[in-house]
Amino acid sequence: MTTQEREVDQMTTQSATLRISGMHCGGCANKISASLLKLDGIESADVSPQRGEAVILGSPLPDDENLRDAVASAGDYALTSVDEAEPTAAASEPSTHQHHAMVEEQPKESLYPLFLIVGFIAGVTLLVAVSTGDWSAEPLMRHFMAGFFIVFSFFKLLDPPGFVSAYRGYDLIARKVPAWGWAYPFVELALGVAYLLAWVPVVTNAVTLVLMLVGAAGVLKALLDKRAIRCACLGTALNLPMTKVTLVEDLTMAAMAAAMLVLLLAA
Repeated sequence: MTTQEREVDQMTTQSATLRISGMHCGGCANKISASLLKLDGIESADVSPQRGEAVILGSPLPDDENLRDAVASAGDYALTSVDEAEPTAAASEPSTHQHHAMVEEQPKESLYPLFLIVGFIAGVTLLVAVSTGDWSAEPLMRHFMAGFFIVFSFFKLLDPPGFVSAYRGYDLIARKVPAWGWAYPFVELALGVAYLLAWVPVVTNAVTLVLMLVGAAGVLKALLDKRAIRCACLGTALNLPMTKVTLVEDLTMAAMAAAMLVLLLAA
């Protein structure tokens, strides 16, 4: 092979469309994209859960077996077929630009919806205190936690399969017991109703304390592993990144449950 032929071969970019089953949301796309980009030769991976496919570019592309293993390692997903396109000559710089363009097509991640929703819940809690004239700590925390669990369970139940897929990406229990992911939104809803009705408060707060601490442990592990995954606290309706804010959220709820337990047991 001549020097010129080698240069042409190096500039040849291959493209393939992977048909993937099991995707439900942007969280699935992020996990599969991250897994594919770990393979040698893949320069970009544009994953679409709506179309059930991933378009990859690279030179040379991995074989079908490696692609299948990479998709399976991302979660409960399966590579059903690989459609390869004709190789196209492209310089490395345009290929890099195309990769950036594909990344920018992903829904923008923002914590603003989370802050807005928590702010509304806090506002309603204060309005209840104004209307009842009771500003003591126990009812303030109880009403806030009731609103928190009811609203957050609502968003999770908008897309249960998508939530389960994203939640299993970091929750310690759901990764080993898939059924827990399906049950979790209903557990949150039950806790919200229990707080609202002040039903068996000692049990309600004890369960909340355990759940929030376990959840915080999963989030902390994901953050320490520096994994770019989606936060499932508001389901898949909103594209929330996994950040320290999620950890603070879980620990704050755990602290409130612990404080209410202390107040109840001291009474």
